[in-house]
Amino acid sequence: MNGAHRLPAFRIIDTHCHLDIEQFDADRGEVLSRARRHGVTDMVIPAVTADHWEGLLALCAGDSGLHPALGLHPVYLEQHREEDLEKLSDAIAASRPVAVGEIGLDFALRELDRQRQVDLLERQLEIAERFALPVILHVRKAHDDVIRLLKKHSLPGGTVHAFNGSLQQAGSYIAMGFRLGFGGMLTFERSNKLRRLARALPASALVLETDAPDLTVASHQGERNSPEYLPEVLAALAEVRGDTPEEVAAFTTANARDVFKLA
Repeated sequence: MNGAHRLPAFRIIDTHCHLDIEQFDADRGEVLSRARRHGVTDMVIPAVTADHWEGLLALCAGDSGLHPALGLHPVYLEQHREEDLEKLSDAIAASRPVAVGEIGLDFALRELDRQRQVDLLERQLEIAERFALPVILHVRKAHDDVIRLLKKHSLPGGTVHAFNGSLQQAGSYIAMGFRLGFGGMLTFERSNKLRRLARALPASALVLETDAPDLTVASHQGERNSPEYLPEVLAALAEVRGDTPEEVAAFTTANARDVFKLA
């Protein structure tokens, strides 16, 4: 059999991919086909604003391997309206997404009002708790604040997207049932701190992600990121941990299926 037609040696899950946004409008189907040929069987698609929910849900409804998450992203604070929180509850009740997300705190951007971010996150955590859903977290320079808020709620875990905190912070998340997402930045040799983290953390805590179209892999630096590049993240994670790619595929896929309750 010609090598171009062989099935991938592993099956992996992209736990954080914005396939619904306009950067993929011109070739979304082709991107999805290429990702599947590279072994990416499933993708979790987190929302960023309420305006994206309808299109995101429609996209996921048309493909059993695409899984929606609904939420209000802290970076888009000025686009969120008070009524969006009520709409979020209604949308979750109607569509049953796999998670509430992408939510969190971004204290790296000083122009964003911190208290408004905290209020928005707390209210979304309350919604996640009410529906017993995991959450997908965006956290920059705010891990201790997020951990403090999470401890006030009873949640079935979730994922911390693009995790780059400390081992101690990682332990706090893991104790609350969270998995930690590693993506394209791991493929850069200069990412020394991130590679040390990936090596030190237990396999049971790790999931793969791309954050496409952002945070691309080293081989496509300066280009649009894509879920089809997820095997490069897998290869980097295997290299820094001393595991085989098959082992990494197995445990990251099992972790993703467990936290998001994917069939």
